[in-house]
Amino acid sequence: MSGADAAGGGLRAGTVTLAGWTNVGKSALLNRLVGEKLAAVSPVSQTTRHRIVGVLHLEGRGQVVFADTPGLHEPRHRMNRAMVETTRQSLRDVDLVVLVVDASLGPGPGDARAADLLRHLPGSRIAVLNKIDLLPQKTKLLPMMKVLVEDWGLEEAVPVSALTGEGCDLLLERILARLPEGPPLYAADVLTDQPERFLAAEWIREKILLRTRQEIPHVTAVLMDRWQTRPDGLVEIEVTILVERESQKAIVIGKGGSLLKAIGTEARADIERLLDARVYLGLHVRARPDWRDDERTLHELGLS
Repeated sequence: MSGADAAGGGLRAGTVTLAGWTNVGKSALLNRLVGEKLAAVSPVSQTTRHRIVGVLHLEGRGQVVFADTPGLHEPRHRMNRAMVETTRQSLRDVDLVVLVVDASLGPGPGDARAADLLRHLPGSRIAVLNKIDLLPQKTKLLPMMKVLVEDWGLEEAVPVSALTGEGCDLLLERILARLPEGPPLYAADVLTDQPERFLAAEWIREKILLRTRQEIPHVTAVLMDRWQTRPDGLVEIEVTILVERESQKAIVIGKGGSLLKAIGTEARADIERLLDARVYLGLHVRARPDWRDDERTLHELGLS
């Protein structure tokens, strides 16, 4: 009997990797499923650069340990190759892999390549058709689901909207049914295995991605320089924003520092909610040529 057919019984707990081609909404889906903002979300492709774990505690039923992964893509730089390798590693030794596909575009060549990576994995594999809120005709879903299951070999396809939450309860039911019975993998108060400093850096980068265009989002990185809590409870954070050229630095700073100030204001609000504390956030922009191919910088960023 398969995990999907097994009846209730004891608690279930297991690991689930969200994988797929770039820009299909994996990070938004992670945030929706765990009910908290963990991963940075933007319309920019390759927003996610690291594996990000989110733990969902289901009272009396079990625990789901999700891993959001960088979107698969054709790597052009050493950084991108490291991102793709992170995703490949995250597909191993997990209980379930969820292939996320953008329903508004339909299964395409990139999705097919992602599905090929999953074909010989030992665990369960299902598909999610995300962004159904952008699909004007839901009748288009059935042909897509047929491709994913009958042609690509996924066990099941579940339509959802990470934006509105539609279909996410059903998705959780299907995921939980495929996890093994067993005790929780994390304590009940754990939401993620990522430190607060990492989340803060990701959210700063998210604000940059949301406020810049063209090449800027792809050449930007955030280094945490200082993190100190004063006796009065104020958390002082100093950050370096990396770009590759002086012209890009000027764009991120903006006229009279206006863009950098807006980025800082928005990011500080998110960080203060995370820490439940007042935050001083100092942002400094630095041009470091070709940092995406520099091993030392990638090591600083946890990407090597």
